[in-house]
Amino acid sequence: MYTGFLHLHNTLRWLILLIALVSLLKYFMGWFSQKKWGKSDNILGIIFTAAMDLQLLTGLVLYFFLSPITSAAFQNFGAAMKNADLRFYAVEHFLMMLIAVVLVHIGRSKSKKASHSRKKFGFSLVFFGIAYIIMLAAIPWSRVIA
Repeated sequence: MYTGFLHLHNTLRWLILLIALVSLLKYFMGWFSQKKWGKSDNILGIIFTAAMDLQLLTGLVLYFFLSPITSAAFQNFGAAMKNADLRFYAVEHFLMMLIAVVLVHIGRSKSKKASHSRKKFGFSLVFFGIAYIIMLAAIPWSRVIA
């Protein structure tokens, strides 16, 4: 079960990074060219937010129930904080990704409530952009490349 969830989590990562990049490009072009916020812009935000939520759910299942890495960290949290790999998964990855999900939800909410298209694009661009940077920083690249 662990392997299946880990593969799902890893596959969703690439899908989310792609959706985020497409969203950011579309929102940047919309903001820069002062286009009107359309249905496709709204749907893209919904898809990105839903994908992030699904990724959070799979991550939480791994974190609390299935991962031998976090299980080892929870057995002796003090010792885990002295080990860079355990600390990364037990604290850094978890918190940074959680912050990214919160930022995506804030951006989505603010874009829905904004009265003008330029503000909708702006809110989405800023919050999704910061979330994207945080996600890139929190990805365990050493495991991805190896």
